[in-house]
Amino acid sequence: MQEYFYELTIKTDRPQIVADLAIEITNEAIEEREDTIIVRSSQDLKDLQWAMEEFGKRAGFSIKTDLKKKKNEDWIKKYQESIKPVRIGSFYIRPSWEKPRKDLIDIIINPALAFGSGHHETTSSCLEAIEKYVKKNDRVLDVGCGSGILSIAAAKLKAKVDICDTDPLAIESATENFKLNGVSFEKAWVGSVTDAKEKYDLVIANIIADILIMLSKDLKKAVKKNGYLILSGILDKYTNEVKKKFDNFDTIATLKKGEWFTLVLKNS
Repeated sequence: MQEYFYELTIKTDRPQIVADLAIEITNEAIEEREDTIIVRSSQDLKDLQWAMEEFGKRAGFSIKTDLKKKKNEDWIKKYQESIKPVRIGSFYIRPSWEKPRKDLIDIIINPALAFGSGHHETTSSCLEAIEKYVKKNDRVLDVGCGSGILSIAAAKLKAKVDICDTDPLAIESATENFKLNGVSFEKAWVGSVTDAKEKYDLVIANIIADILIMLSKDLKKAVKKNGYLILSGILDKYTNEVKKKFDNFDTIATLKKGEWFTLVLKNS
């Protein structure tokens, strides 16, 4: 073990977007908190710090960074101890080192190794919608699957799921998490909903508003008649803009957690 390690703390008003960018740039372990991203590495993180600050300036986001060199310790163990299971409806999302609950639907996600966990507002809202609207044998597509947590939840409800993501590492991560959870998907591809070959009973897209708007035609096209579309990752100020792009679908539910909105739409 090296004597020292580097810890970069990033405080931001857009934690999900910044976390996604950090994952794209580095392979190091990333800890996500409410408004803070923490990256730890045995290598100096000055380049990542510069990239985060430049991204904040150009995107107009609030980003403040603090890079420290610290005496090494078993910070992976400390990090694991800081991650607690979370209950969302009938789902119990936990890291593999925590025990399951027999009365709830068990989902294992190791946050240090994955692209998303149940602690973020958009993920928890999507899980609530999935529990309510996914039925046994439904055909479900998870667009931008990340860790696979949403499609794993659907599979646990006996749905038949397909997954896609533009990042090959996300597909790898989701594949491993499906195995870890003892469920399977039918199809997986690197790409987006534009490459879908069929229509689905339910389509999930937990991305960001700009991408939802850009993909609106293909997302709607992928939903069967009387099927559902779950859209998430929408900040308050973009909600109406997103709704306009999907105005030929009925709004069944609007879920709000923090500054994030999730829409449940139906192709009536």
